[in-house]
Amino acid sequence: MSAPSSSRRRFVRNAAGTTAFLLLAGQDLPGRAFATGTSVDTTPVYFTPAEFRFLHAACECIYPADSLGPGASMLGVPDFIDRQMDTPYGRGELWYMAGPFEDGPANLGYQLPFAPRDLYRKGIAGANAYAQSERGKDFIDLTSHDQIEILTAFEGGAVHFPELNARLFFEQLRRNTLEGVFADPVHGGNRNMAGWLLLGFPGARADFMDWVDQEGAPYPFGPVSISGQKA
Repeated sequence: MSAPSSSRRRFVRNAAGTTAFLLLAGQDLPGRAFATGTSVDTTPVYFTPAEFRFLHAACECIYPADSLGPGASMLGVPDFIDRQMDTPYGRGELWYMAGPFEDGPANLGYQLPFAPRDLYRKGIAGANAYAQSERGKDFIDLTSHDQIEILTAFEGGAVHFPELNARLFFEQLRRNTLEGVFADPVHGGNRNMAGWLLLGFPGARADFMDWVDQEGAPYPFGPVSISGQKA
């Protein structure tokens, strides 16, 4: 896993060529995104308090706060993931979950007997056991540098938990983290639409086509959620 802040800057730079980003050219988007970040304490629905603390730490490693805006915790990403675990997706009700379960290439899709909520529970337990064996502490008690080193080891694929490869857990966590950063706020993440403000994404506005061909003209309206909330 590369340095988190530089990864996010590369992501934003790549997004700069998109229509949504150009619509808001010239506005102080990073400043507005950072200003919307506020810490909110919530009680998890699915995860235990200890598992929820792990999520806060691990998601923040993947998407940290920096000069561009708030990190995963302030954006509510752990809340987003927790809510997803209590949906048909989290319970694996939308997938074919019967065997046989075989190791196979990525193009064959998901090949584990675990629904996402079970994958998280086993993955967090495995991550803490690995942290204890390598550093003598649970993941949450390590420095951010050590946490990133452990997640990097998981990403590399050489670490194996008792029932799954750590890379599979890491990829699930990374995918859900980014979904929580940029999903509509009604799902618990992207708090105050700070993720959308970072990109200049107009959200669920019904019509912004008048500005598509106006090169360099700033889009005058902030993003709006499908719930009607405005940034």
